[in-house]
Amino acid sequence: MKKLKDSILELLKSGSSGQYDLKSIGSILKIESTADFIMLNKALNELEDDFIVVRNKNNKYLLAKQAMVYRGIISINSKGKGFLDLDDYSIVIPKEYLNGALNNDEVIVKLQNKKIYDLGYVEKVVKRNTSKVVGTISIIKKTISVALDDDKFNIYDLKIINANKFKLVDGLKAQFHIKEYPYGKTRTNLPVMKLEIEKIIGHKDDPGVDILSILLNYDINLEFNEAALNQAETIPLEVTMSQRENRKDLTDLFVVSIDGDEAKDFDDAISIEKIPEGYELGVHIADVSYYVKANTPLDIEARTRGTSTYLVDRVVPMLPHILSNGICSLIPNVERLAISCIMKIDNNGEVIDYELFESIIKSKQRMTYNNVNKIYSGDKFVNNKYKDISYKFYLMKDCAQVIRKRRNKAGSIDFDKEEAIIKVDKNGKPIDIIKRELGEAENIIEDFMICTNECVAKHLKYLSVPTLYRIHEVPKVKKIEEFKRVSSLMGHTFRVKGSSLRPLDIQKYLDGLKEEDDYTVISTLMLRSMQKARYDAKPVGHFGLALNDYLHFTSPIRRYPDLIVHRMLRKYCFNNNFNEIENDEKLMNELAIITSERERASIDAERDVDSMKMAEYMQDHIGKVYEGIISSITNFGFFVELDNLVEGLVHIHTLKDDYYNFDELTLSLVGERNRKRFKLGQKVKIRVTGANKLARTIDFELYKNVSRTRVKYSNNKEKKAKKKNSKLSRWR
Repeated sequence: MKKLKDSILELLKSGSSGQYDLKSIGSILKIESTADFIMLNKALNELEDDFIVVRNKNNKYLLAKQAMVYRGIISINSKGKGFLDLDDYSIVIPKEYLNGALNNDEVIVKLQNKKIYDLGYVEKVVKRNTSKVVGTISIIKKTISVALDDDKFNIYDLKIINANKFKLVDGLKAQFHIKEYPYGKTRTNLPVMKLEIEKIIGHKDDPGVDILSILLNYDINLEFNEAALNQAETIPLEVTMSQRENRKDLTDLFVVSIDGDEAKDFDDAISIEKIPEGYELGVHIADVSYYVKANTPLDIEARTRGTSTYLVDRVVPMLPHILSNGICSLIPNVERLAISCIMKIDNNGEVIDYELFESIIKSKQRMTYNNVNKIYSGDKFVNNKYKDISYKFYLMKDCAQVIRKRRNKAGSIDFDKEEAIIKVDKNGKPIDIIKRELGEAENIIEDFMICTNECVAKHLKYLSVPTLYRIHEVPKVKKIEEFKRVSSLMGHTFRVKGSSLRPLDIQKYLDGLKEEDDYTVISTLMLRSMQKARYDAKPVGHFGLALNDYLHFTSPIRRYPDLIVHRMLRKYCFNNNFNEIENDEKLMNELAIITSERERASIDAERDVDSMKMAEYMQDHIGKVYEGIISSITNFGFFVELDNLVEGLVHIHTLKDDYYNFDELTLSLVGERNRKRFKLGQKVKIRVTGANKLARTIDFELYKNVSRTRVKYSNNKEKKAKKKNSKLSRWR
């Protein structure tokens, strides 16, 4: 069927628009038998259903693009304006032409006019990607209404259909199930979206309700369902004799885990030996897939979550703690089941041989990044404490350096993006914000994990068996060209053509700017020019890491794709079961979409919690003065990032010494009379004037600004902007 569809698409692509009907397609493709003709008709119907092909009023087929019909994910802002991003431009969908679409829905969009390439309307909502929402209930004069936390959903008329079943008070937060989606094109009355209260979260002012509301808004549940918990209780707490069969016994091997001070779920451990060729590096990963079988309650729950979510005050785990902190955690001095990847690495950082197998290990030591870094820094107390094993950590350092050197030579990009640690008290109130410090130990473990993930990806690709790959596609030319323009305005020329871009080009460019004051801004702008890393059934490669083959294997406790990779290894490599390849190929395509979506939800939840807690923290610092750097500029002001990574808006109406206009070409605000210019990367001193925890916004003003009141707004009077943020660890 796929071959037939490809032939149809090739034919339609080569011909002129609206040239072929069913009969002519059959004739050109030499379809002769009745059975083949039925298959042709079926293939065309499926291509129509997927909106890859459309049929005109003359019953002739043409490509959707030829008919100016496009399929994709719609983005809708809080004003109700929709956008469908294509490779070369974006289609704008006015509010009255949304046809009931919600932000992030998959839609079919048709251009309104063949002469206007950027104005369209939603022809059809193909897939609803939001089923649950969170909002605050308001009661005024016995009239009950709701304002959803995500204001992009407040563009419709919201009706609660089961309010009488609950004792509601003003200010309650609730999770709602969308019972009836909005529908229809209208210029006057808003389409209705009917909501059903599913869960009362608590009052908006109660401790913990703020974070819980964000989690539930992304459909991330704190509690595991009863079936999953019951299954977890049946899993043995220790390795049994029967489980030792057909496994390599590595319990005498020196294996050590290295994690953060607070970590309890140790899913990876390291062994290292010096050999004549270079190094024998062992990466041993907890065998979670042995305990979490496909389609069991635990597996269904893990798939629903997709990943663990890391917040300022807690971790929402993918698996119950009895597993993640118990039998699946490689805690010291107890036997644990693992999947081991033993690699021989030469002095050039190349993996010259490897072995993958099921094993039993016994970690000899639980180390922390902090203590390993102290060994490297020469701390006498720590070196004395670990004097019998410290040489192992120097071996690891040497091995990691040759691995890193090879990756750097290939062009692996290090954006060096800083992250904030938000410290909170027992009530969840933020008390401090500091930068996360990463040392050599953290880099070593990352080098080892990337090396192992690449090795396993190459192995499964060589076998041509289904699995989930981690891919990062080449940046879009349009994005790189825009970055070149902006970086040039900042005085840093990036000369590479977008169509011939290599990872090495970006790496060299960023390395040459590391000592510049505006390096952080440039690095962030480049990161935003990249495509998002995601999961896929095809080994497309990882642009950012400069790798042809890559997947996630090393964290099955906290990432569902890693769990899937372990299952595929067991099925095809250890058990030699090749009976389900076709089914697994289909499954991998489905899981690639699901796991990418759940990862995105987790990242967005973490980002929203961080933004909220930063705003809450700055509420106690109103009036204080800080230095920062201009991180982005809009037509309504500019954002300033402080040393602690807090970002706030200096609104254009606070610039009272002149009329300021937004110069889109130079991405700057320019005073009409004094010609003063505010541009990206510029250092400024600001005073905190306001912070709104619920809106997750922080307001600044320039310190010692001239106090005149006149201001000139640009045509676009948008008052709010979303920060674009990214946790770097996730893009890999």
